[in-house]
Amino acid sequence: MVALRALKQRLTEIDDLSRAASVLRWDQTTYMPPAGAGARARQIATLSGLAHERFIDAETGRLLDAAARETASLPFESDEASLVRVTRHRWDRDVRLPTALVAETEEHAAVSYQAWTVARPADDFESVRPHLEKTLELSRRTAECYPGYDHIADPLIDFYDHGMKAASVRELFHGLRRRIEPLVEAIASRPQADASCLKRRAPLETQLAFGLEVIRTFGFDFDRGRQDLTRHPFMTRFAHGDVRITTRWREDDLTDSLFSTLHECGHALYEMGIDPRLDGTPLATGASAGIHESQSRLWENLVGRSRGFWEHFYPRLQAAMPAQLGGVQLDPFHRAINRVERSLIRTDADEVTYNLHVMLRFDLELDLLEGRVAVRDLPRVWRDRFEQSIGLPVPSDRDGVLQDVHWYHGLIGGVFQGYTLGSILSAQFFATAVKAHPGIPDEIRRGAFGTLHGWLRENVYRHGSKFTPDELVRRVTGSDLSVDPYMAYLEGKYRPLYGLG
Repeated sequence: MVALRALKQRLTEIDDLSRAASVLRWDQTTYMPPAGAGARARQIATLSGLAHERFIDAETGRLLDAAARETASLPFESDEASLVRVTRHRWDRDVRLPTALVAETEEHAAVSYQAWTVARPADDFESVRPHLEKTLELSRRTAECYPGYDHIADPLIDFYDHGMKAASVRELFHGLRRRIEPLVEAIASRPQADASCLKRRAPLETQLAFGLEVIRTFGFDFDRGRQDLTRHPFMTRFAHGDVRITTRWREDDLTDSLFSTLHECGHALYEMGIDPRLDGTPLATGASAGIHESQSRLWENLVGRSRGFWEHFYPRLQAAMPAQLGGVQLDPFHRAINRVERSLIRTDADEVTYNLHVMLRFDLELDLLEGRVAVRDLPRVWRDRFEQSIGLPVPSDRDGVLQDVHWYHGLIGGVFQGYTLGSILSAQFFATAVKAHPGIPDEIRRGAFGTLHGWLRENVYRHGSKFTPDELVRRVTGSDLSVDPYMAYLEGKYRPLYGLG
């Protein structure tokens, strides 16, 4: 298979350029001095432009045609046939994007991110507004490279969650909202859990050490990964042997750093579990944003906020923080970390209200792209809609329109729906795993995660992006994406916690 080998070599060189740009992005968000932002933006744009130009070159298309003939008789799920199929889809998509637009977008994202790191703590939306207006322009220009869409957001959504469109996401969100809002109202009618035990000061070193202890038991390989601090936690993969996570911390919140660590560890376990034979190719990444988010939500919430998990780990946390938790019993602690309340910050939101935050952002993105909301009016519209949807007044832009990094470090459109898709799929995957291995909950109570991790690695992780999201969900669970397991999980957990019948 001469053409296939040549194609692989070319794709590996392209991947090297892309991963080098990723290293620069990681450094910008962790260790880079602020004065380096201008040069860093240029460097990222240069590498991203080179990678894109080489990928969309006619020679890549010629090699794809030849490799398709060489692999025509191979099984659909084979590495070789999958590489050609997935690369062809990506090439057909990316060849429509001008290299100049790719480079401009990447450079702007780096500059905009640096501006956001200053604007948010200063509660200064006006200073970053011109950057956001440019981001909206770039988002529209990107979408317009794909004429024939039903909604301008459709191409942007498809980048992250292939097969989804604005209309299908809206329909899914409408049905989910109708089922979540009554649960929120029912919980709001009950006495609230006391979360004051979580607001005691604990040193950074203690918080980080406990989080690292937990993810080591999950299966995070520290020979192939590391954790650092940043403003907005994320995971990035440079190679099979180099997968990095970041976390944040608050001195007066005992679990903020922990759950950020568990969340990003879920992403990292996915990337670490991809078959190493796929490294350096377009297959060596997650199937979609929603599939990826399912793993972060699964390990953070279905495992990390479960009572069984804390039956094992709570004595260890008490030993690490005796002054803060020595006199707090397991039950009130467990209720505290699962407290349901309307809150301002998406990443702080509980499992029940979390998706209301996502839906708000998704609807705003559609309105921005359609031109129904102007960037200059975004803070006011955010406040109005947030109070209408979540039920809280927004005291500042820092806790409102500035809180999420996404619009200031990428395009507008395509990202946020993945968080709710992931929440839904986390329960669907977990239920399937427990059906296959009914002993998983008992193992979690003993602090053993090998069966769950192994099942996910075998059924989800190792495939990388060989299958579309829909194909993967059907292969793993035997059915299409369904809200039912997710709602069964929420109802089964939170009704007993709040004494609802």
